[in-house]
Amino acid sequence: MKLQAVIGLEIHVQLKTKSKMFCSCSNVLGDGQPNTSICPICMGYPGTLPVPNAQAIAWIQKAGVALGCELAQDSKFDRKSYFYPDLPKGYQISQYDKPFCLKGSFPLVVSGQERVIGITRIHLEEDAAKNTHSKDGKSTLVDYNRAGTPLMEIVTEPDFASPEEARIFLQELQRAMRALGISDADMEKGQMRCDANVSLRKEGETTLYPKTEIKNVNSFKFVEKALLFEIDRQKKLWEAGDVPTHATRGWNSETGKTEAQREKEEAADYRYFPEPDIPPFHFTKEELTEIKASIPEMPWQARARFMREYNTSEANANVLLSDEELARLYEDTASEIAQADLERTDIAGEEQGILMKLAANIILNDVRAVRMETQADPIRITAENLAELAVLVHQGKIGSNAVRPVLAEMQKTGGDPDPIIEKLGLAQVSDTNQLDDVIAHVISENPDVVAKIKAGKEAGLQYLMGQVMAKTKGAANPGMVIELLKKNIQ
Repeated sequence: MKLQAVIGLEIHVQLKTKSKMFCSCSNVLGDGQPNTSICPICMGYPGTLPVPNAQAIAWIQKAGVALGCELAQDSKFDRKSYFYPDLPKGYQISQYDKPFCLKGSFPLVVSGQERVIGITRIHLEEDAAKNTHSKDGKSTLVDYNRAGTPLMEIVTEPDFASPEEARIFLQELQRAMRALGISDADMEKGQMRCDANVSLRKEGETTLYPKTEIKNVNSFKFVEKALLFEIDRQKKLWEAGDVPTHATRGWNSETGKTEAQREKEEAADYRYFPEPDIPPFHFTKEELTEIKASIPEMPWQARARFMREYNTSEANANVLLSDEELARLYEDTASEIAQADLERTDIAGEEQGILMKLAANIILNDVRAVRMETQADPIRITAENLAELAVLVHQGKIGSNAVRPVLAEMQKTGGDPDPIIEKLGLAQVSDTNQLDDVIAHVISENPDVVAKIKAGKEAGLQYLMGQVMAKTKGAANPGMVIELLKKNIQ
């Protein structure tokens, strides 16, 4: 019996507005001391009235446009009743039948194949407080700083065919939230939380069987692992003739297993009704058109452009676009390289693509490392200087092992690469007159290796090159060294 997985996701994203959803308390996003950003409104005191955060509403509509949703002209908030210690009012202001965004579609590329993931709805609500349980399970502390913060919930259609697709979607969604500037969507910090729903069915069937909901998974890797485990668990039940029933489970990252939790309430249990203290919303077509026009280039569009215009690999484009500062530096550097191609006689037209790839590698491997080591923000290395450094590396005037020290000095001073290279003595030696004596000395010191090379074992050339590089303190041009070694040995 062949079984296929049917997966859908519910994702909560904390919006990084300055204030909370229905009051003026600072939205500290977990950075403040416990219970220091609270007021009578977000603590649910009797007689208080909520005032909706206009910024949060505008941002959820932006997210809706980015995810291909229809923006509702008419919307409203609803009360969702349930009683937990992390919900001070005893109910949550959420949305039920008239959310701000409906019926979207999200492009996804998995293993080179394009997929479209349906978005059921995106609604806005207030977050609950944060519970911290003691290790012995005998006590719980509640931090109400998070209570009342703007929370966006994105519900997808059950369109994912594999855990890998679910993971890639979440990573793409994180990039989208960051590109819009509405959330950092850091799963480890709880800024983006995922409930994964999964069921199985016989291959070729269209029936949807009862799903298992895996609650509050907090990393891309764990979402994929939790779904893989749950699919395997359900397969065993199917094979035993026992079709799984609806269940709510949690992911235990220490055991690598999902575990049974409480039964999940249904819509009727929450006793939804329209929020009486907040009037309904109506948006004109002109207002919605204006929102649609304000959306910046999205990550999947930028990735396609990077690959098309700069010949960047998909993997490198994804890493660059996950960091706005690096992406901007790369684009500006690529522009400098393109301009240099037009103005400089020492750069041939066909070298432009090579230099752009080299610049991407320098940013991804070396600039990131220098930024991490110096903990400097922002990056002081300019696009013009980075483009010049890429040219110097390509032309063999500086070795790849010297790139990071040069960048570290550029980060400190903001200076040009040429005087820094001269100051640090990192210029690569390509003069045969300077290298001949060193190479002759290395050959005379290693007659056994030379004999093996003459016998056809050219691996020894790498050993001899290492000896030359050591004697020149890494300053020799590796390509020149190999050519001179071959010439002198022959």
